[in-house]
Amino acid sequence: MILATQNGTSFYQFENLAACQGVDHRIFTRNNGHSPPPFASLNVTFGIGDEADNVRRNRGIICRSMAAAEIVFARQVHGSKIAVLTEENRGRGNHPVDEPFTADAMVTDLPQKYLVIQVADCQSVLMYEPLRRVIANVHSGWRGSIQNIIGRTVEMMKQHFDCSPGLIQAGIGPSLGPCCAEFINYKDEIPKAHWSYKDSNDHFDFWSISRDQLLHAGVPAKNIELSRICTRCRTREFFSYRAEKKTGRFAAVIGLK
Repeated sequence: MILATQNGTSFYQFENLAACQGVDHRIFTRNNGHSPPPFASLNVTFGIGDEADNVRRNRGIICRSMAAAEIVFARQVHGSKIAVLTEENRGRGNHPVDEPFTADAMVTDLPQKYLVIQVADCQSVLMYEPLRRVIANVHSGWRGSIQNIIGRTVEMMKQHFDCSPGLIQAGIGPSLGPCCAEFINYKDEIPKAHWSYKDSNDHFDFWSISRDQLLHAGVPAKNIELSRICTRCRTREFFSYRAEKKTGRFAAVIGLK
């Protein structure tokens, strides 16, 4: 990944997506915002204890940094619902503090509609299909992984926009790594089909699970970039629920220029 700073705001970008014309994306760090500890400082999520005005100001930073005409924050619930944003519902979510629907993945072909996923250990999975000019942003924690929300999103891109999985460029963002993803109750929480991704210390490699789900959906290995950044190990840059419990959420954003 590429680390950059613009107007005092730091963010990462995937090399494969950064090389694509017509699309912009950023994985923002937790820094350079307005929230005090334990949400210091670029927290973009309401309802977790931070002052609402701080969140509004932080979302404004994200919006301005992307030069976004429209920016979309959904209510994320660790489910498998996918929101398809079309011309008919173009006005939904066009304000940086608006959360007009519940979904854990969003797909659109509308220019200047920037999709935001809020994370603090879960994965953000950003996708772009250049022929149809379609983007997706996925919130995939362990619950989303076992529901294969990533594969479902690729299928939605195929069905709704006639996308070709073989053309999709994908990036798996900073999230809980196999070094820290311990699940002591995995037998009750995680289906047996995923136990092959577990080591002897009950740590799961959800990065590999997501990569394999993309591969199974038809995305070529050469088109998949993993950040390989563990949020629990990098709390100076990213929020981590596992490490801090009471903490903020950072933003992963993608939009068509």
